[in-house]
Amino acid sequence: MITLGIETSCDETSAAVLKGPEVLASEIYTQQIHAAYGGVVPEMASRAHLKKIDVLCRAVYDRAGMRPDQTDLVAVTDSPGLAGALLVGIGFGLGLHIGYGMPVTGVNHLEGHVYSALLERPDLSPPFLSLVVSGGHTALYAVRDPGRYECLGKTVDDAAGEAFDKVGKLLGFSYPAGRAVEEEAARARPDGDLKFPIARLSTPGPGFSFSGLKTAVRYFIQSKGAAYVNDHRPQICRAFQEAVVGSLLLNSRIAADRTGIERIAVVGGVACNGRLRRAFGDAFGVNAIFPPPKYCTDNAAMIARAGVECFKRNELRRPSMNPVGRI
Repeated sequence: MITLGIETSCDETSAAVLKGPEVLASEIYTQQIHAAYGGVVPEMASRAHLKKIDVLCRAVYDRAGMRPDQTDLVAVTDSPGLAGALLVGIGFGLGLHIGYGMPVTGVNHLEGHVYSALLERPDLSPPFLSLVVSGGHTALYAVRDPGRYECLGKTVDDAAGEAFDKVGKLLGFSYPAGRAVEEEAARARPDGDLKFPIARLSTPGPGFSFSGLKTAVRYFIQSKGAAYVNDHRPQICRAFQEAVVGSLLLNSRIAADRTGIERIAVVGGVACNGRLRRAFGDAFGVNAIFPPPKYCTDNAAMIARAGVECFKRNELRRPSMNPVGRI
């Protein structure tokens, strides 16, 4: 089975070709233009997708040694995401569907992240926990069966990746700031005593909140002044990163204890963070599963992989743009 995946939900344009569960070719174009604005500009993102989607699809077919008319399924992200960005991918996927008569299905972006864990771990099967942690989403799911998910908890305000970007901006890093904050934190002394609070929600079960942490960092920076921040930036980054990782780990441990499910797949862009990987590895051992970094950020291979599972379950659906869709 040959599947073409298309991902255009935010600021990455991506296409991938899979043969069964195997990735034959994958291309990702990350839009750099947004760095000048400190965040993603939706209209610019849409225009960039329009320029790149055809180029990337041609590239993955060439790399895979395939032709479009050999495709058995087109899987395209249709929710959630930026409305204009989603429409570019959906329109292109439907165009292939009409032009070549191939089946097409819409795929939820978050479900794609869940299935990113299977791209190089095909032995992973339900039940398992999935912590989706990225710039736009932070949520914890119990994957009971293929296509059956229970949301155990999610952020009530900022996503973890969003907090990294906003705190990075406060500290003078350009967008996106996640990697810069991690690299700066690695320069800090391990015996530093600076700590920031971990939010604990009053609602039962796991839940996340990072807005208060971001505010705590802002007030701390304001109280200390520019000279102090310049001298202690690594310590500030380390303390912030430890608070984020601590929150993610605490709530994941709560979910594992309450569900009895010990295997956890940590997915999404923030799953690239080395400190996060080490902490979950220490806490869950071999039961902590991470996709390779190239499949943590938004990519079409995970969308195609989720589409394959939809095909197996006979649950194909016509793509329908929904910026706030949930799995």
